[in-house]
Amino acid sequence: MTSTTRSDAAGAATASAGVGSAAPLDASAARELVAALYVDRRLRTGEPFLDHADGMVGIVRPLRDDPDLLAAGYLFGTHDVLREPEDWLRARFGTAVTALVGDLRQLMRLSERTRIRNSNVKGDGDAEALRRMLLAMCNDLRVVLLRLASRLQTLRWYSTGKEAGGDPEVRERIARETLELYAPLANRLGIWQLKWELEDLAFRFIEPQTYKQVARLLDEKRVEREGFIEQAQQALSDLLAQAGVRAEISGRPKHIYSIWSKMRAKHLAFEELFDVRALRVIVDEVAQCYQVLSLVHQRFSPVSSEFDDYIARPKANGYQSLHTVVLDGAGRPLEIQIRTRQMHALAELGVAAHWRYKEGAPREKGASADDVRVAWLRQLLAWRADVETPQAAQAGVQRDDRIYVLTPQARVVELPQGATAIDFAYLLHTELGHRCRGAKVDGAMVPLSTPLATGQTVEVITAKTGGPSRDWLNPELGFLASPRSRAKVRAWFNALETEQAIAAGREIVDRELARLGRTAVKLDDLARRLGFASVDELCVAATKEEFSLRSIEQALSTAPAAADEPPPLMLGKSRALPAGKGQVLVVGVDALLTNLARCCRPVPPDEIVGFVTRGKGVSIHRAACANAQSLAQRQPERLIDVAWGAAGSADGALYPVDVVVLAQDRQGLLRDISEVFAREKLNVVGVNTVTLRGEAQMQFTLEVGDAARLRAALAHVAEVRGVVAARRR
Repeated sequence: MTSTTRSDAAGAATASAGVGSAAPLDASAARELVAALYVDRRLRTGEPFLDHADGMVGIVRPLRDDPDLLAAGYLFGTHDVLREPEDWLRARFGTAVTALVGDLRQLMRLSERTRIRNSNVKGDGDAEALRRMLLAMCNDLRVVLLRLASRLQTLRWYSTGKEAGGDPEVRERIARETLELYAPLANRLGIWQLKWELEDLAFRFIEPQTYKQVARLLDEKRVEREGFIEQAQQALSDLLAQAGVRAEISGRPKHIYSIWSKMRAKHLAFEELFDVRALRVIVDEVAQCYQVLSLVHQRFSPVSSEFDDYIARPKANGYQSLHTVVLDGAGRPLEIQIRTRQMHALAELGVAAHWRYKEGAPREKGASADDVRVAWLRQLLAWRADVETPQAAQAGVQRDDRIYVLTPQARVVELPQGATAIDFAYLLHTELGHRCRGAKVDGAMVPLSTPLATGQTVEVITAKTGGPSRDWLNPELGFLASPRSRAKVRAWFNALETEQAIAAGREIVDRELARLGRTAVKLDDLARRLGFASVDELCVAATKEEFSLRSIEQALSTAPAAADEPPPLMLGKSRALPAGKGQVLVVGVDALLTNLARCCRPVPPDEIVGFVTRGKGVSIHRAACANAQSLAQRQPERLIDVAWGAAGSADGALYPVDVVVLAQDRQGLLRDISEVFAREKLNVVGVNTVTLRGEAQMQFTLEVGDAARLRAALAHVAEVRGVVAARRR
């Protein structure tokens, strides 16, 4: 039957149901409509559509008799049989039911995609992401109950054996997904009726032999065990009524999967389990908890080793309750939990909720968005009165600030709200983000700045080479929402700038070596002589002009010491040294090999610092020297305190000093400046003059005994006609 034919059949059924009325159709009308649509239609499991819908509604109805919810249960397959299902649904059932059906279809598709992936859900991290994604995809959280009921009905269908011709691997994957995703979700929601059956049926298909073994250990059938719980519940109720204690008593027998889990986790034999059958008693006041405990111990024989007072000594997560184990007349153990209504509400909906200590989840200071959703849905299931509109229900739900999308392999990826395909790519792999050039969302091409939404499947299109765009860092363009992605883009550009600086610095160093005729020098050796840890550091410093290129000539003028030899420290008593060298003493050492730095040429009484070099002793710099300051930043441990000797210039020691003179060029300028130096009795050992556009730049190397004589000479040079400035280099 074609979808057109089914639409006609649905239209006829709608007319007979009186769709012309203003009120939306109810669940019974929905079943009449889909009965014609679902003819010969089967799920992938082989189960007929209508049988699945009947089973799902039968599971939901005892939990919540909600007309919209039940109608949506019948209409789950309309998207598979109608051309325009949303318009059809909205016209007959209203917006709320249409939204429920749409959300349920999304959850079913999510489940199919995660099962198809080769590497199925492995580990708690991925399973937890799937649970959060499932909650985040629901605009109306009642749809989660529908999805749990749908999965339970599928497992019930498998348990009947009618799907014998189906694929056993598919059945096992569905069962495993149930244990990892849907049963823990039912546990968090507190829907115990669904949780135990989901776990038992899934366990039966995953480990059939173990399931049968545990089942044999239970020498009574489930119905008989439930009968025992009912009898114990009635006996306890009569006991409390006679004592005038108002209490709410509920029983929950242990199921096969729970028994096996506890035996495995605690390494217990079946006979050592005391909580195979359990009752919970809820009273109004704390005093009544202890009153009930006293009555129980009077009526039944207590097991003293199995008593816990979590009221006086609450658990670390705040959980409070009295736990005791008693024996009936036949010697069968029964666990009884006693708590107040406030304690029960805290345990079920607060930070000490049952799933928290059962699943080992950490305690959080504040409720997260999905916790609020879970609490809201639990309250929704308890409300038997009039149903709130979806808009009113959602008004009290905190929206999640995270989204959950899928890779093409159905892996769940968690991203911040507003994240784009570029954020998605960077989260998967940094290199994937750098080379991202486009993206497909649910199979359609979208701009890279398009915000993603929960439930979408994202595929990244990459280039073989290249990197990110600087536009990605512009917040107004909306390419990135994740701080982690922005940090990776900035790191890429920082690395690119460093590479460019290294290339430019290498060119500068190579050019200087060519000028000196020393192109055969190894850059590693040169960097080591100049005090750099690597060639890259040397090149970057050259680009930033952090040292003078004359330092290269200085470094090459002295043969380096052996690579493995430490700097030779020449220690001994004070003695006369050649002129210009014996006047520098290292504080705390009588004498030490010293070398006046040629970059700044210090002269007494300049403030000086020492730097321990490799192979040349201590290099003496002026404290204001740029090279000395740069070395101090890079290798502060090699700085050493130095001071001028007391002899000063009395011994006639002379120190070379570089002087720079700027002047307007004219005839006789060099002669007039040389005469000043001659009058001041300063020996000129070197002159370098450059004239450019009428301006002369002159550099003199003088030998002076102290800085005072040099300052006086420079003052006289500044008075020469045409001189603009005269200063030390």
